[in-house]
Amino acid sequence: MYFQLSVVQASKMLQNLQHILDKGAAFATSKKVDMAVLLNARLAPDQFHLIRQVQIACDTAKLGAARLTGKVDSAPNHADDETTLEQLTQRISDTLAYLDSFSEADFADSATQKVSQPRWEGKYLTGEEFLIQHLLPNIYFHITTAYAILRHNGVDVGKKDYLGAMPYKA
Repeated sequence: MYFQLSVVQASKMLQNLQHILDKGAAFATSKKVDMAVLLNARLAPDQFHLIRQVQIACDTAKLGAARLTGKVDSAPNHADDETTLEQLTQRISDTLAYLDSFSEADFADSATQKVSQPRWEGKYLTGEEFLIQHLLPNIYFHITTAYAILRHNGVDVGKKDYLGAMPYKA
């Protein structure tokens, strides 16, 4: 289940994020708006802009899987210097490729893994707590915020764009 929630679900949400960004680019082209305006838009003055929302969503996905499997040193390092849609697309692609390198077996001990981050000042969560209380809410928060920034700026995105394809059964 840890693989499904951290890798499969994060990958799906990053693909949905890319789709939403593509719709933003089409909007910018059709309305003759510089894409940089959308990429630097934010919902509130004290909130990160769209570029940073994408960066954090990618970091949450890649570092979440890495921390749950004890493979933090294998996670790709990004300089957080993206300024264009093409660069953000590459970052999402790189993150998806990294997530694709994991298997279910990598997550065998994830529930009891001690997960920490430098800003937690030596404190940790169990893998289960980290997945449920940090990783999933954090990735959803940043992708939702990216969606909301574009929607607020007039991009025609809806819930189906955010949720993506559903595995409906007949």
